[in-house]
Amino acid sequence: MNISRMLGIACIVPSVLLASGCASIVHSGPRSIPVTSSPIGATVTIYDRDGQKVSTQTTPFTAILPTKYRYFQSQNYRMVFEMSGRQTREVQLNSEVSGWYLGNIIFGGLIGMLIVDPLTGAMFNLSPDKIEQDLPEDQKLAIQSGEAVLVVMKDNVTPGELAAMQPMR
Repeated sequence: MNISRMLGIACIVPSVLLASGCASIVHSGPRSIPVTSSPIGATVTIYDRDGQKVSTQTTPFTAILPTKYRYFQSQNYRMVFEMSGRQTREVQLNSEVSGWYLGNIIFGGLIGMLIVDPLTGAMFNLSPDKIEQDLPEDQKLAIQSGEAVLVVMKDNVTPGELAAMQPMR
């Protein structure tokens, strides 16, 4: 290898490290969050921290979500799981500072720490990094539709409730 090529490499490598952020190199872009439900087929609506609807999808799917809200501010999300005959559930996706962001102290320098990673949002991760939501049966709906019955002890009801009850045959 000749001297000019070695000098070129010696100048380029530090320049690349100084012009990039550690978290931006490792994470590069929105986060992929696998989402599933039990049973599958639930409708999931995702809202951002402002309450704006980001997307509506059916499980299972992978949500692709940006972590940046504003400069040095992270995005949070709320996922609402809905399915007929099942209880509605919500999951919060919260952001946290990526450990790789602290790598700027050694590798990325001030440019990575103060400009690159905050502008790209790469300084943040979303937690949890995968969602597996159980959707229990909605007993109230099952009773109202006649698919289930409610059994109560006679001593645990008011006289009005007792008068409205129907005996089982």
